[in-house]
Amino acid sequence: MSKIKIAVSWNSSCGGCDESIVDIEEKILDVAEKAEFVFWPCAMDFKYSDLDKFEEKEIAVALINGGIQNSEQYHVVKKLRNKSELIVAFGSCACFGGIPSLANLTSVKEIFNVSYINSPTVVNPEGVWPKSTASPDGYDLSLPKMFSSVYKLDDVIKVDYFLPGCPPTAELIIKALEAILSGNLPERGSVLAPDTSLCRSCNRNDTKPENILIERVKRIHQIEADPEICFLAQDVLCMGPVSRDGCDYPCIRGNMPCTGCMGPVSSTDQGAEMVGLLGAILSGDSEELADPAGTFYRYSVAASFLGRKRKEN
Repeated sequence: MSKIKIAVSWNSSCGGCDESIVDIEEKILDVAEKAEFVFWPCAMDFKYSDLDKFEEKEIAVALINGGIQNSEQYHVVKKLRNKSELIVAFGSCACFGGIPSLANLTSVKEIFNVSYINSPTVVNPEGVWPKSTASPDGYDLSLPKMFSSVYKLDDVIKVDYFLPGCPPTAELIIKALEAILSGNLPERGSVLAPDTSLCRSCNRNDTKPENILIERVKRIHQIEADPEICFLAQDVLCMGPVSRDGCDYPCIRGNMPCTGCMGPVSSTDQGAEMVGLLGAILSGDSEELADPAGTFYRYSVAASFLGRKRKEN
């Protein structure tokens, strides 16, 4: 029996999702018995010409991580959609925009100013910005054009399945690959992770009071947090109540509150849900909410009411 073809592509993200595939360790050998990676530029020497040779829908599944922030990424994911039977939004950046989509709260001009003009480590007296075209020594060159927004993957192409996480855990990846290889997949459009909140499985859930009341929000560095007690009971904001389960809560086990990398449960606006919860349990003003976007929408701006896609010129 011929092996199914798998593609992996990295867009606007940190690269952790590619690394997480390697983290399934020896089980990748089980995958290799039934499948072959025919396009994975981060791991092997693949070119776009390698992708061009495939027929329409010849690739069984493409695992695409990262948001879409420039014209090259847009071009590649469009091509992968044409060449692939299934598309999986792989990781939180692909599913919700991720940390890169915090850029949607500012502008390309401001990003370039900070990166190329005003940074204290940059020496750029002529104030040169990146250009999408140039002609050095008479040669015409082109570079990807940066978009005004970071788009989650399903803003650009049709996505069949969503696998959240920053990055997805080895367990979730293995289960997803096993389902793909066996053909035992849920309804298209499904999220390949539990449809419950993180609090459901958190080892501190039994210590969460029935009625929580926070008089003053405390940041985790301001207290010596009890590693056995619910963070909310210690007046520390934790995104666990409005975040999807499935990460095995490594942050909480490391005595750090959840920041919401698995995204919202079902189709809710994660930040709005947390603001609503906070409105019910916060009894007074708090000076520690200096970064509400980073607190409530750290991974989901592109999927939120705050930063939905803007039209490109």
